[in-house]
Amino acid sequence: MFRDAALVAAKDLRLEARSRVAFNQIAPLALVILLLFAFALDPARGVLARAAPGLFWVAVLLCALFAVQRAFAIESGDGRSDALRLSGLDPAGIFLGKVAAIALELAALEVLLGLGVAVLYDASFGGWVLLVATGASATAAIAAAGTLYGVLAAGLRVRETLLPLLLLPVLAPVLIGSTRAFEAAFSGVPADGWPWLGLLTLFALVYLVAGALAFGSLLEDM
Repeated sequence: MFRDAALVAAKDLRLEARSRVAFNQIAPLALVILLLFAFALDPARGVLARAAPGLFWVAVLLCALFAVQRAFAIESGDGRSDALRLSGLDPAGIFLGKVAAIALELAALEVLLGLGVAVLYDASFGGWVLLVATGASATAAIAAAGTLYGVLAAGLRVRETLLPLLLLPVLAPVLIGSTRAFEAAFSGVPADGWPWLGLLTLFALVYLVAGALAFGSLLEDM
């Protein structure tokens, strides 16, 4: 399973490296979102700094939608979805490979957004252990839920509009938990953020297990 996951993740990452969609489109979009928030709240710099954790994760979630759609768009043409089903790869491995590729793309995006928040919002970072742990757990949760709902919507003709409707409500706990954990880290009281990190970790584990078990049957309908 893990060998198959590594093969799928490497394949997806190679395709992204060649197309440069994430670098040329998704990353600039993320920075534009942060810039728009900065323009909207610039007269109240204190409000902007306090809202930085929430604005950061809103930008991540919006860009994650494009990353998930891209991950399944590359499988939808020229019979590639049929080839994926007939490849003999473990469905759980395919799921974990997709999750890993999306998570790595989002992790790189989050580093870029973190620099943007520091420059545009004048945010002061603290509690680095909590920040890194929260980022890892939230990214895994977003990637796992996105992959599960992405394959569910991939076989439908209205997948571009249906995916946000399915995924964003499900990711509301991730937005809340990651924002609260980041707020605790930014304010210098990381102890307040560890319970929220526990919620994020539980959410990620539930979707990783559910996705690994259900991905095979969902892949047949893709």
